[in-house]
Amino acid sequence: MELYFRYALLAAKGQLRYRSTFFLTAFGQFFVPFFVFAGMVMLFGRFGNLKGWTLPEAMLCFSVIHVSFSVSECFARGFDMFGTVLSNGEFDRILVRPRSTILQVLGSRFEYSRVGRLFLAIGALVWALGNLAIDWNPLRVATLCLMILGGIAIFSGIFMLGASLCFWTTEGLEIMNVFTDGGREMAQYPLTIYQDWVRKFFTFVIPFGCVNYLPLFYVLGKPGASPFAALAPLAGFLFLLPCALVWRRGVRRFRSTGS
Repeated sequence: MELYFRYALLAAKGQLRYRSTFFLTAFGQFFVPFFVFAGMVMLFGRFGNLKGWTLPEAMLCFSVIHVSFSVSECFARGFDMFGTVLSNGEFDRILVRPRSTILQVLGSRFEYSRVGRLFLAIGALVWALGNLAIDWNPLRVATLCLMILGGIAIFSGIFMLGASLCFWTTEGLEIMNVFTDGGREMAQYPLTIYQDWVRKFFTFVIPFGCVNYLPLFYVLGKPGASPFAALAPLAGFLFLLPCALVWRRGVRRFRSTGS
């Protein structure tokens, strides 16, 4: 982990050398989810609630998923750009180094300008929590933290899975954006508004529902919510296991570019 933090520090120093570009990009990233945020406020202002969910409750769902996505996009961007690393022969050098390939790819790229998106998501989280009468206890606090960490794990796993497919396709597949950007847009609303097959897919295959929808019932203290729902975000970490196995299979299949 010391090596990873060194990677992160060097990337931060490099990006902050061009401060105007950095802050303008971060400012632009702030407005990417802002319009979704504004649209949600107008939607609830017009209809009052969405299948029984109030604006603060839906905003909590929105903020958790956007905080998770922003952090994973900051620190797992190396996997998202892995197609370039593979096609230009840089992966050959990664393989000869006595460090984990996952660690090296993770440390190959950081996008700190995503803090603009992160600030908005944190602001929405603070606003939502301030407008909800939640009976806090240590388990609810831990559940909320696990929801965010589990979301980070899922998005990072999807980035890793997309990078793994590059071993077979050489270049990244745009279809993976369906599960990253599409998953983010879908999971920012409570899953009850979607059809049954959508809820099942995004709960049992890609477990977004386990990191924001199911534990949200327990955090909000909704009727029938079980304390066992607090464990649901652990599915986000379990999702990393098959992604890591696919990555390992891809590394074994890799043949040097010869460059």
